[in-house]
Amino acid sequence: MTTNPATPDDQPVNGAALLESLRAALTRYVILPSPQAADAVALWIAATHAQPAWPHAPRLVIRAPEKRCGKSRLLDVVEATCHVPFITVNSSPAAVYRSITDDPPTLLVDEADTIFGAKADGNEDLRGLLNAGHQRNRPAKRYDANANRVESIPTFAMAALAGIGAMPDTIEDRAVVIRMRRRAPGETVSPFRHKRDRQPLRQLATDLNTWLRADLNTLEAAEPAMPVEDRAADTWEPLVVVADHAGAPWPERARAAVLALTADADDNGQMSTRLRLLTDCRTAFGAETALPTAVLLDRLKADPEAPWGDYGPNGLTAMKLGTILREYEIRSDTIRFQSGQAKGYRRADFTDAWARYCPADDTPPGNAEPATVLPMPGVGRTSRTSLNTAGQTR
Repeated sequence: MTTNPATPDDQPVNGAALLESLRAALTRYVILPSPQAADAVALWIAATHAQPAWPHAPRLVIRAPEKRCGKSRLLDVVEATCHVPFITVNSSPAAVYRSITDDPPTLLVDEADTIFGAKADGNEDLRGLLNAGHQRNRPAKRYDANANRVESIPTFAMAALAGIGAMPDTIEDRAVVIRMRRRAPGETVSPFRHKRDRQPLRQLATDLNTWLRADLNTLEAAEPAMPVEDRAADTWEPLVVVADHAGAPWPERARAAVLALTADADDNGQMSTRLRLLTDCRTAFGAETALPTAVLLDRLKADPEAPWGDYGPNGLTAMKLGTILREYEIRSDTIRFQSGQAKGYRRADFTDAWARYCPADDTPPGNAEPATVLPMPGVGRTSRTSLNTAGQTR
């Protein structure tokens, strides 16, 4: 493999060529799911060499549905080319915390599904570190009994995690997510041999470090135009800054990668349980504007692909439903339906939460005769109107 072409001392480093060499190394050893994924991983690796310049430390999540999809091999190449790799399979949170400095290493976590999977226990400290460490100036506080003082421990560090299945949504929301696949017939890669191949890759890492460390002030001051907003912009900004610093064709390719991979996350990402319930309630309401709680629960549980039938020993209950919906300021009322008075929910109380949190929905509200909403005893809420939903029982 080749690294950055040699340049005279008075010539600037060719950052675009370095990124091309890095991308070529990735695709030599690993089949990535798309060209945009290859660009994103190359830019993420490069960004690890300029961590002091970034306000946010994006995570790289390498996930696959099954074994033998190349995720560990990709982590091998990331380890060989990133800034000061700190690789772990099951380190204690204390060991990881103590390894982070003001100029941090790059945390690499293999078999992350064993840490965050359903059977894993006692990893909230590590999860908290990975969540807090996405943003600068979010130190962990620990009391040192021997010194009788509170210590402030840095958490800020870029991190790559590889494993089977989805990572916790709080981590994937802060990550560039790469969904690996098994090689198809006819797809081939070069075998990676640590003794033979790692040293040339470490030289490439040295070249990347030399290029980016020379311009930390410029990188820190950059405010690139971003094609996404909010946390996605925070996560992807270091990659776009590196691409802009490298020059053509990387600025365009970086933004194409942002759009492609964030769209992929929207289409395939795992919703939180709360958001899944909120979205499923919208489907259950359909065009109706009031539903008894019992009917809403029956409709939620009727979906065989939804988790509500097995949500706890008795499935989703009225109490559990109310507890989750109250987080969105949605509460049940006593409503008069055609079949009689019953506790239920009004569509109007969901609309603000649906607009803020759920994917767009074009289902129009229905029209029916109004029904009286009765205030709960002792609460003193003003009566208001809702739709009369025919044929429903308590």
